[in-house]
Amino acid sequence: MKSIRFSSKPDNITIVEKFIDDLKNEVNIGDDIYGNVLISLTEAANNAMIHGNKCDEKKDVEISYGLDDRGKNLTFIIKDQGPGFDYNHLPDPTEPENLEKTHGRGVFLMMQLADMVVFSDKGATVEMQFRI
Repeated sequence: MKSIRFSSKPDNITIVEKFIDDLKNEVNIGDDIYGNVLISLTEAANNAMIHGNKCDEKKDVEISYGLDDRGKNLTFIIKDQGPGFDYNHLPDPTEPENLEKTHGRGVFLMMQLADMVVFSDKGATVEMQFRI
């Protein structure tokens, strides 16, 4: 697996965006999947920086990725240095009381757009897989 690491400064989301753009050409991600990867990874990276590491620039976020042997599944692992969170009890952003909230949709979007999402390390690590 290859990886990138960056500090938990929210402006560093541009590093993630460039990383995905470069990866699109490297592993030939189609336009239909590219949008799903871009949204899911930027949401995961933002969550890691803001919620996991509390924007502490001394704490890093690491994104690793790899392609399976057949070149069909692209896997990402996003890790922060925070305590994790209870990913089994998140508010449903589609419930009427949550529709107008400006936050709380990241995990929901990742679950909808990725082919597989698995949380570990009490939520401080998320693995996402996309069929390309």
